[in-house]
This record gives sequence, structure tokens and C-alpha cells, in this order.
Amino acid sequence: MLFHMKNVLVLDIGGSHIKVASTTQRTPLKIPSGPTMTAQQMVEQVILGTRGWEYDSISIGYPGPVANDRPLAEPHNLAPGWIDFPYQDAFQKPIRFINDAAMQALGGYRGGKMLFLGVGTGLGSALVYEGVVVPLELAHLPYRKGRTYEDYVGKSGLELRGKKRWRKSVLDVVERLKAALLCEYVLLGGGNAKLMRNLPSHVILGANSNAIDGGIRLWQSPDERKVLFAPEKDAVSSKPARAARKPAKKAAKKRKK
Repeated sequence: MLFHMKNVLVLDIGGSHIKVASTTQRTPLKIPSGPTMTAQQMVEQVILGTRGWEYDSISIGYPGPVANDRPLAEPHNLAPGWIDFPYQDAFQKPIRFINDAAMQALGGYRGGKMLFLGVGTGLGSALVYEGVVVPLELAHLPYRKGRTYEDYVGKSGLELRGKKRWRKSVLDVVERLKAALLCEYVLLGGGNAKLMRNLPSHVILGANSNAIDGGIRLWQSPDERKVLFAPEKDAVSSKPARAARKPAKKAAKKRKK
């Protein structure tokens, strides 16, 4: 079955850069952001940087909670004024907002039930089940010694405890949350995911393109997502999904060999 594909402009808003790409422009344009950047400045610089690009709609990955295609809270690492800004009027295009972690999760999804954990400045999280993405807020739940998950696996935890101990904590958090949420596999993304080594078979390392892919998939209908995700899930062709479905004893026996 063939579907009409929208040309989507994708904005991935971060505390140091805003990455801009589209269905046809897959190499991201990076716009410096930071604590003084307002929503108005973001719009102006995106419009300037994408002059000559053609697109039908816009996906915005936002570093905070989102509902009804609007931010619910001001971003921590940017200037205030993002909640009530008239994005639709400024861009003159249909817009969909999504939490930035949820956008990465949707882009890296391979079928079944998947947990996304983004280890960067903080800890982003989202769940995807049968093509439906559910944003989560796990970062500030209590973990150990009166500290949160984010305290251990975020940037501050990496700097304080060093790579070796940080990696051990990341793997522990992955296993705890995977078990708690009954997920088949985990997508590990974020700026520091590349520092991980020797990941278990049920953990996928996120790709740089995940956010872009997620922003494009955000405009697909449920029927389109079923067609996109069903082959890998039903045929069990995805290595991480296949490994996640193996009985624990069989997987352990294979590792001993």
C-alpha cells in the first residue's frame, strides 16, 4: 500500500543547538541556541536558515512536557517565553509539538514494545507500543542514596563518577526500567550514549538520524505506522527485537558458548 508522504520540516530544540532538517534535507542544519535564545529568535533563525526549502508541515521536538501541540513548561536551558508564543502564526504552517525524547524514540522504533532512554545533560524517556508513543518523566524518580536516576546517568553523574562507574549505572538503570515497564528492548540515545561499551543484545544504540525520522513519522497516520512497523515485528527480522523475545535460559546458554 502506498501513502502520500508529506514533506516535513523537523526542529530538534536543544540547549546548545537547534537541529533543523526535513524529509528531503536529511543533513541537519545546526543553529546555536543557549540561555538567551527566545522562541521568536528561534523562528527567525529557522526561517532564515531554511530559505528556499519546501515543506508542508513542521514537527518540533521540545525539551520539556508537551500537550495539545504546545509546550507546558519553559525550557531549562533557554530563555523564557516559549509557552505562549504563537508558533502557528509565526511559521504559517501546520505544526505538531512532541517531547524531544519521544521524537527520538519514535524515530528509532522497530516494532513491539520499546523503552527509550536518552542519556545527555539529563535523562529523557519515552515508551513506544504498537507504534503509539507515550512520553515519560522518569528522570527525577528516586534511585539510590537519596538521588535520582538523572543524578547517576546524566551529565553530572558522568563528570562526578567517571566513565567506568557511569557505564555501570547506565546498564543498571536500563535493566531496572526495562523490567518495570515490561519492554522487549531499549533504545539508548542522547549525546553520551556513544560512550557506552558492550551493550547487551536487547539494547540498541540510537542513531543521529532518530530525531529526524521521528519528526517525519509524527505526521504519519496510524494506518501508515502499522504498515511501517508491522513487517519487522511480524517477521521478527530485527536483531534487537528477536533477541528480546528469546527465553532467558536460551540467551544465557548462548552467552556461555
